[in-house]
This record gives sequence, C-alpha cells and structure tokens, in this order.
Amino acid sequence: MADETDKTEGGEAAGTGSGAQAGNGQQPQLSVLTQYVKDLSFESPGAPLSLRPREKAPAINININVNANPMSETDYDVALTLNATAKDGDKVLFNVELIYGGVFRVAGFQKDHVLPVVFIECPRMLFPFARQIVAECTRNGGFPPLMIDPVDFARMFQQRIAEEQAKQKVQA
Repeated sequence: MADETDKTEGGEAAGTGSGAQAGNGQQPQLSVLTQYVKDLSFESPGAPLSLRPREKAPAINININVNANPMSETDYDVALTLNATAKDGDKVLFNVELIYGGVFRVAGFQKDHVLPVVFIECPRMLFPFARQIVAECTRNGGFPPLMIDPVDFARMFQQRIAEEQAKQKVQA
C-alpha cells in the first residue's frame, strides 16, 4: 500500500514541521529575489608589457566586504564587494573591483537570527557568482583567471560584531 501523506515542496510531510519554526509559527524562508552587478572595474595600467611571462608570481591582495540594507520588513539588499590587486614589486599589474548584489527575502526567522542570515548566508549564496565574474574578468584581461578561495563569512560576521562591540565600549 502506497504512503499517501501530503508532502511539501521540500519533501517533508505537510503539518509535521521540522521544529525550526520561528516564534511566530511561520516556517523560516530565505529566497533570492534578484542578483546583479552593481559595479565592475578592471584596470591593467601596464598592458601590454604587464602581460609578459614572469619568473615569480605577482603579489595579490584580495579584500572582501559585505554590506546590507533593509528594503522592507522582510527584504534586504546585500552587497558583496571584492577588490583584488596584483603587483610585481611596486608596479600594478591589474586591479579588479566588483560590487555584486542580491535582494533576499528573509522571512519567518527569529529576530536574533536575521542578522546572521543576512551577513553569512546571503553572501555565501552570492560568492560563487562573484568569484566567477572576477575570474573571467582577469582572464579576459590577459592574465590567468584569479580563483578566489572560499570565504568564511561566519568568521567575518563574528569579527565585525566584535569590532562594533569594541567601538561601543570605547565610546561609553
């Protein structure tokens, strides 16, 4: 005899829940509404001379930042900023800057879980796309594709919270 329990989209039996419901009884939901390139810049000031073969790898400095702005009670605009500069000595070989954004719907989470979702899970979802754009940009600029290592957004969020708490203690 076949099991005829109603199933939700995620495959759970309807009405059973997973125990992860927020205090308001609503199931937590994280949805990507849209993704977009807000700003993209690639500079190779020494080209074509900077494209010649090298004996040693250039020094590459990568900076990553996450910002978020609420658009409504449940929607957030999250911007992932990637800056990468390659230098050979004091000469800049290339500089790539990308601001890659996404609008996310964050609904049904407990209030104290919203910030971690916005600053950890949302950029984690954006990162593979931003990484690919940077890799293609450097490759199209005549350099090997720059493959940025995975980022620990949880650690970045914890550092950001610690810095803000330190600022508050100094100001108090």
